[in-house]
Amino acid sequence: MKNPFDLTGRTALVTGGNQGLGKAFARSLAEAGASVVIAARNAERNRAVMGEFAADGITVNAITADITDAADIERMVTETIEAADRIDILVNNAGTCIHNPAFDVTEQEWDDVFNLNVKALWRTTRAVGEHMVKIGGGSVVNIGSMSGFIVNRPQWQPAYNASKAAVHHLTKSLAVEWAPLNIRVNAVAPGYVKTEMSPVDQPEFQRYWVEDTPQQRVALPEEIAPSVVFLASDAASFITGTVLSADGGYTAV
Repeated sequence: MKNPFDLTGRTALVTGGNQGLGKAFARSLAEAGASVVIAARNAERNRAVMGEFAADGITVNAITADITDAADIERMVTETIEAADRIDILVNNAGTCIHNPAFDVTEQEWDDVFNLNVKALWRTTRAVGEHMVKIGGGSVVNIGSMSGFIVNRPQWQPAYNASKAAVHHLTKSLAVEWAPLNIRVNAVAPGYVKTEMSPVDQPEFQRYWVEDTPQQRVALPEEIAPSVVFLASDAASFITGTVLSADGGYTAV
């Protein structure tokens, strides 16, 4: 019996794949057999990740692109198809978060969060989705957040929370619309994860970020990555429109 988690012969495109969660997703997809392309803005960091993976015997390709730019999205998709012939899996990981109370959030900050977290994701998914229609289907995995379900404390981040709620509902909307096209659309909603960009070790967050999590800890990126592989694979062939929480039980209480 074929391993339903095996991604051999498939190509995965991971946005924001050169650090943190995105890097863990790229590694796990490659280890599951996929040909992986990472796309991110920092060319130097892209090369560093390719070298790091190569040292571990893992080959990935990298495209330098800013997905808030519509032309860059089209180029990214075209170059991925040229390099790998197809895109079977899209992981919409690129995102940003700004901590600021509602009365202090500027127009620019709001726009920066929504342009990357929602609009760029929307444009990328449409561009890749058009290609998936041509090849007979595919799997889209959006990276949402438990912040799309709850209000984080003690930091206030209304723009981010609203953007991730939008990602969750867009996931469901596209899943229903594209189900007849054999394109599955799901999301993973991580809780607090230890990455370069997340200040999980700062004492002021311990009470709310760690002690309020039933598992009494934060996650490592490699603990979230298998959920992405699962949703991308045939193991989730009858799953679409789902937002899978991976939060140590935070949203269960």
